[in-house]
Amino acid sequence: MGPPGAGKGTQAKFIAEHFGIPAISTGDIFRANVSRGTELGVEAKRYMDAGEYVPDEVTNLMVRNRIDEPDAEPGFMLDGYPRTLAQVEELDGMIKHTGHALDAVVVLTVDQEEVVQRLLQRAETEGRADDTADVIRRRQEIYGEETAPLIEVYRDRGLLIEVDGLGEVDEVTRRIFDALDVVPQS
Repeated sequence: MGPPGAGKGTQAKFIAEHFGIPAISTGDIFRANVSRGTELGVEAKRYMDAGEYVPDEVTNLMVRNRIDEPDAEPGFMLDGYPRTLAQVEELDGMIKHTGHALDAVVVLTVDQEEVVQRLLQRAETEGRADDTADVIRRRQEIYGEETAPLIEVYRDRGLLIEVDGLGEVDEVTRRIFDALDVVPQS
């Protein structure tokens, strides 16, 4: 977890590789379902094309289907899910159904202004014209309103691991591994 631009996607790949489990990203799931033309993909595409968030019902079904795949049986790492309190409840039901348990929830902590600058630089180098300072700041606000409250939920459950997300990618990766390597695996 962490605000947009904190490096979640980058770190998710390293974590998944380190533990030999799939990194399950909602963005990847959306794109895969859309490209395959699944019923859920067609529905998600309608929202994505309109620039709206894909509703929880669609997102939840896609995540449920993905964690039911054979490669996720030994475990999985979620990137971009859950994002809302309702999704936390849905995830609790999913993992209970599959027999999994959450081992840890990593949140990358970052300075908001540094993240805004990072995203503006990424927008420039990757040609993302829609990533303006206003749009980036609005995404940060939405994170603060909808996703940041999940941090307290997982802190209360004793699952939260806060890691400084600023610095070189390999430094952040090392901090995450140091924190996760002492967590008992279920």
